[in-house]
Amino acid sequence: MLSLPTLPPLRRAAPGNGMGGMPREARDTLFLLAVVGGVVLLQAEYIPVWCTLLTAAVLAWRAHLAWRSRPLPAGMFRFGLLALALGATWFTHRTILGPEAGVTLIVVLLALKTLELRARRDAYVVFFLSFFTLLTHFFHSQSLLTALGILLALLGLLTALVNAHMPVGKPSLWHAARLAGGMALLGAPIMVVLFMLFPRMAPLWGIPSDGPTGRSGLSGEMRVGEIASLALDDSIAFRLEFMGSVPPQEQMYFRGPVLSRFDGREWRQQLPGRGSAFDPPAQLEPLGEPVRYRVTLEPSSRPWLMVLDATADAPDVPGHQTFMSPDLQWITRRPITDLLRYEAVSYPQYRSGVDQNMIALRNHIDLPPGFNPRTLQLAQDLRNRPGASLAPAALVNDALDLLRTGGYSYTLEPGVFGVHTADEFWFDRKEGFCEHIASSFVILMRAMDIPARVVTGYQGGERNPVDGFWAVRQRDAHAWAEVWLEGEGWVRVDPTQMVAPGRTGSLERLRPVPNVVERAMSTFNPTLSAQVRAFWEAVNNRWNQTVLNYTQSRQLDLLKALGFQSPSWNDLAYVLVGIIALVSAASAGWALWDRQRQDPWVRLLEQARRRLRQAGFEVAEHATPRQLRALLSSAAGAQALSPPDLQTLQRWLYTLEAQRYDPDCTTSVAELRRMATRLPWPGAARARHAGS
Repeated sequence: MLSLPTLPPLRRAAPGNGMGGMPREARDTLFLLAVVGGVVLLQAEYIPVWCTLLTAAVLAWRAHLAWRSRPLPAGMFRFGLLALALGATWFTHRTILGPEAGVTLIVVLLALKTLELRARRDAYVVFFLSFFTLLTHFFHSQSLLTALGILLALLGLLTALVNAHMPVGKPSLWHAARLAGGMALLGAPIMVVLFMLFPRMAPLWGIPSDGPTGRSGLSGEMRVGEIASLALDDSIAFRLEFMGSVPPQEQMYFRGPVLSRFDGREWRQQLPGRGSAFDPPAQLEPLGEPVRYRVTLEPSSRPWLMVLDATADAPDVPGHQTFMSPDLQWITRRPITDLLRYEAVSYPQYRSGVDQNMIALRNHIDLPPGFNPRTLQLAQDLRNRPGASLAPAALVNDALDLLRTGGYSYTLEPGVFGVHTADEFWFDRKEGFCEHIASSFVILMRAMDIPARVVTGYQGGERNPVDGFWAVRQRDAHAWAEVWLEGEGWVRVDPTQMVAPGRTGSLERLRPVPNVVERAMSTFNPTLSAQVRAFWEAVNNRWNQTVLNYTQSRQLDLLKALGFQSPSWNDLAYVLVGIIALVSAASAGWALWDRQRQDPWVRLLEQARRRLRQAGFEVAEHATPRQLRALLSSAAGAQALSPPDLQTLQRWLYTLEAQRYDPDCTTSVAELRRMATRLPWPGAARARHAGS
C-alpha cells in the first residue's frame, strides 16, 4: 500500500518476528489502521452503536488481511457493505443529509475505504478522509480534552503520511514520528498567527438537542412525577468570575424559565414571552448594592442567559440580541450553540411586579379541574383553622411550617407518581426532589387563591480554589416558587429549604456517586481527588477563556494593543497580510542563507550527480567522485561521450576528489566551479554534436 511498486511483493512474516519481521507494506497498513481506529474512537460517543460495531469489524478484518497477506475483498462485497451502511444511516437518522447523518456516513466510508488499499493513491484518500473526520469532532465538543485527543490522532496521521513519502527501504516509524513532530512544530507559529488574526466567524453548525430528561439540568418544561430517579449530571453549566463582592451561596439563584401554565402533569411557560411588542412590561425595581460578574456559559442549544436573580440591565453579550421576558428571564433571539462569555450586573435584593395586572394574576391562580382533590381540601383546612390568619403572607408561612414539621424529606429516588402528584407528595410519599416540592407548594398556594408560579434555574455553585472561578453544574439545577403578595409583588419562596436546608447552602450540596478512580484516590488521599479535579477544571477554564472565547471583539482589542486607534476588519486584514509577507521574506532569506552556508564542494558534487541523472545515468544518491568516474567509464558513458570529452570529465572528477582529500592539491573550489561551467556534460555534448 504505502510502498513504491518497485518494492518486493508481500510475504508472510515469519512467526515470532512481530512487527520487526513483517514486510513493510503490512507494517505500514497495520499502523495506518491503528491510527484510523483512534480517529473513529473519538467519534464513538456520538455515532450510532451499529456504526461503531461495523467500523470496528471492518478495521479488524482489514488488519487480519494485512497480517496474513490475504487478498482484498471483491468490489461487489464492498458495494454490499456500502448499501447496508446507507440503509442503516437512513433508518437511524431518517435522512442521509445533515451533520449527524453526515458524520455517520463519513466514518463508515473511511472504514470501507481501507478495504481498497492497493496503491499509494488509496492511502492518500484514507489520510484526507481521516483529517476530515477529525474536524467533524468539533461539531460535538471543543473542550481541552477533545483538543488533546485530536492532537494525538493528528500526529498519528502525520506520522503515517510522512512514512508514506519514504518509499526506499524500511524506515522506522519512530523516525517518521520525529519528522512529523518537527513539521508540526514548524507549522505551529503559522497556526498561532492565523488563530489570532484570521477573521472570526460564527460556527457553521449547531449542537444536538436535549438528551434524556432523567438527568439533572435545565429544561423548558417540567413534567412532574414521571422520573423515578434522578441521575446527577456533574458537567459544568457555566462559570462565574465576580468582580468585587461575592454574595452568600444561599442567595445565588440563577433565573431560568418561569413556568405558569399547569395542565395537571406538566408545567409550561406563559406565551408569547419572545420580546414582542404585545408582552407586558417587566416590572423590576433594584434594591441594595449591585453584584458585578462575568459568565462563561457552556453551549446549551437554548436561548437562555444565566444571570443572578435579578438583572435589570441587558447583559453585554457579544454577537447576540437579548431581551427580558415579563417574568424577568433574560433570553437571546437565537439558541446558544457555542461557548459564550458576557458581563452582567445583578441586584440580589429587588422588588418585581408590585403593580401587576389583575388579569395576569388570575392566570397564576388557575388550576385544572379534576386533579389533586386532597390538596384542594388541605388548602381549605389551612384557611379554616381556628385562629388562622387569612393574610396571604401568613398562609404562605403556614404551608412552609407544614413542610418543616410534617416529616417531609428530600430524595433523588421518589419513584413514579400517579395522576394526582401533589396529593401523593403531601399525604402519601412525603418525599421528592425540588420539582415535586416546588410544584406541590405552588398548587397549594393557588388552591388558597394566592398567585404563584414555578421558577426553574440553578442555585449555588462551588468556588475553585485554583483559579477563583465559581462553577455551577447541571446538578445545581433547581426549582423554587414565587408568590405574589400585595404591596411586595413577586416574592421568592424556596420550599425545598424547609425540607433540606443544606440543598441551598454549602454543607450538603448534591453530589453524584464517585466513580472507581475517585473512590480509589479518596481512599489513598481524601483530598487528592478534589485537588486533581480543581486543577483540571482550572486548566479547562483557562482553555475556555483564552482559546474558545477568543471572539471578534478580542481580535479588535488586540489591534488596539498594537497601536491602532479605531481598528476595523481592514486593519486586521492588513496586519495579517503584512505578517504573512514578512514570514515569507524571512523564510526565503533563511533558505538563501542556508544555501550559502552549505559546503560549496558538496554542492559541486551534487551538481555533477544531477547532470549525469539528467543524461540518463543511474546515479546513486550518495555517489562519490570516484564512483562517478567509474560510471562514465562504463559502456553507457562511452556511448554518450566522445573520448576527449570523456577524459575531460574524468579529469575534472579526479581533481574534485583530490581537492577534498589530497593535501598537496593546489586547485581551489572556485576554480573547479569555473571549470564546471565549461565541461562537456553528456546531454550538452549530444546537443552540440546534433547542432554541428
